[in-house]
Amino acid sequence: MARHLITSALPYINGIKHLGNMVGSMLPADVYSRYLRQRGHDVLYICATDEHGTPAELAAKERGLPVDEFCAQAHDAQKAVYDGFALAFDYFGRSSSAENRDITQHFARKLNENGFIEERAIRQVYSPADGRFLPDRYVEGTCPHCGYDKARGDQCENCTRVLDPTDLIDPRSAISGSTDLEVRETKHLFLLQSKLQHEVEEWVARHEDDWPQLAASIARKWLNEGLHDRAITRDLDWGVPVPADTWPELAAEGKVFYVWFDAPIEYIGATKEWADQDPDHRDWKSWWYDVDTAVRYTEFMAKDNVPFHTVMFPATELGVREPWKKVDYVKAFNWLTYYGGKFSTSQKRGVFTDQALEILPADYWRYFLIANAPESDDSSFTWEHFTATVNKDLADTLGNFVNRVLSFSKKRFGEEVPAGGEPGEAEARLGEEIARLLAEYEGHMEALQFRKAAASLRALWSAGNSYLEEKAPWLEIKTDQEAAALTLRTAMNLIHLYAVVSEPFIPATAKAMREAFALPDDTAAWSTPDEARSLTKLAPGIPFTVPPVLFAKLTDDDLEAYKERFGGEAA
Repeated sequence: MARHLITSALPYINGIKHLGNMVGSMLPADVYSRYLRQRGHDVLYICATDEHGTPAELAAKERGLPVDEFCAQAHDAQKAVYDGFALAFDYFGRSSSAENRDITQHFARKLNENGFIEERAIRQVYSPADGRFLPDRYVEGTCPHCGYDKARGDQCENCTRVLDPTDLIDPRSAISGSTDLEVRETKHLFLLQSKLQHEVEEWVARHEDDWPQLAASIARKWLNEGLHDRAITRDLDWGVPVPADTWPELAAEGKVFYVWFDAPIEYIGATKEWADQDPDHRDWKSWWYDVDTAVRYTEFMAKDNVPFHTVMFPATELGVREPWKKVDYVKAFNWLTYYGGKFSTSQKRGVFTDQALEILPADYWRYFLIANAPESDDSSFTWEHFTATVNKDLADTLGNFVNRVLSFSKKRFGEEVPAGGEPGEAEARLGEEIARLLAEYEGHMEALQFRKAAASLRALWSAGNSYLEEKAPWLEIKTDQEAAALTLRTAMNLIHLYAVVSEPFIPATAKAMREAFALPDDTAAWSTPDEARSLTKLAPGIPFTVPPVLFAKLTDDDLEAYKERFGGEAA
């Protein structure tokens, strides 16, 4: 089987993330990883907290904590939420690790040796009130492109354009709020992306036809506009330090690497962190170094991260002139909006992941988010849509099917899978339909089309309900107990199949469905369409139990309570 390396965009350290962040990177990466593991592939799913840069320092200052202590606490808090969402990372690291520091400095030295880093004197914003130079996010102001008045000096949150602090209109210090700013000369390191333009273009050209249109179009737009040399150091106290053996003057001034230089390298760094936990059995380079086609590398991210992963990081890897693994497939997502407006961490608009888990278990959120993933366009979260989806798909179509089959069979035939007669025409038709839908589901998952995969999964659940309504065992039992037993046995086999197929989407529910049947050697192993067609995995006589209600229906009172707490429209 193939070896699959999977990464999702690193969540930034300054605060718990919202649902838009979850569906735009980590959750679909988890769903895909789980699916591939079921198919028997060798999978390594890596993620980490992105801990360097201005926001970390500002958030630590606001909390009155040293920045390293703040990041350690925030990492643990984020990891607890991701555990709550059942994200099955193989490793969830930290970009402030020693491993990332060492590999980032190695990359910088190699880029310098190969002529792709240059030291330049630049004019940079300086705040006399703060007594320091102000790197990108320490400067706020009005975006010159869209007029958004809370744009940061590195990127406008509103229009997503990448900026420099000196681009801003009416700039102010994010530390003190002072508008008494000066522009002074200082020295920084620049990555000479312009010298790598043609190599990046050739690399993108070899891959873009396979990528989603969203990822390919963003990469192509950046290349068409031309790659510019970009400063990769900042005046900060917190970050990967510039190595003194290569740039002694800058190191003495306390320069650190720009967060967008070291953050993508953390994918490699976190893999080494993972390997360093068990060096006798884990080889981090077997995933990253001189592997080319031996490993398929898939990245998951929202559209604002695409330029850095399709242009900047590949340029870095190309310039190092070493055989580091580059991404094969970039799965990019549009925005999930909140009633048509943006989710916003900084403005606390929308539902955040820790709040979501306070309200309902993770599977409710996992299913809804993937079934409505913003793949081809932005999609909108509303409480009305959420409650309707939970009630129709999860509570009625899946949960009610499981409960009514198992409860009725227990009442009429006891706590073992009943035998019944031989399958007939209805069972043959059902088997063909299930095999068709399962093949359809597989095709969508292989293509990383998550909304379509969710629709196929929903159709699989619906097929069971249609079969049950057609056969009506509650009527069959009045005249033909063997026929009713066959219907229930077939429906129980569907439940077990649903447990396997649904596991990537709703793992806790899948576990409950699987454990309802006392199969000593049961696993979440995949059923092929041919195996699914027979619907005979559960033999007569296997003990079963009726699990608790899988999904509670949400009421009008629940809906009103959610809207009152979070607001029923975008701000």
